[in-house]
Amino acid sequence: MAIPNVKRYRITSPEGGETATLMAVVPKDVDLDTYLKEASTRFDWKAWREQKASQNKVRVGQQKQKKAK
Repeated sequence: MAIPNVKRYRITSPEGGETATLMAVVPKDVDLDTYLKEASTRFDWKAWREQKASQNKVRVGQQKQKKAK
């Protein structure tokens, strides 16, 4: 079930070079640029880097086929 009015925004780290995708519902009377700038400073970039580095690659198509009875 999808959440209505959710939009994706790309934020960059304060050091620059890295971008992450932020999904948010932004209220109507908010300045989007200041909202995204504040969100990028509050974003946990250290945990994001650790999670990205620890992702395991999953091989697709190599699973054992089950026999249909």
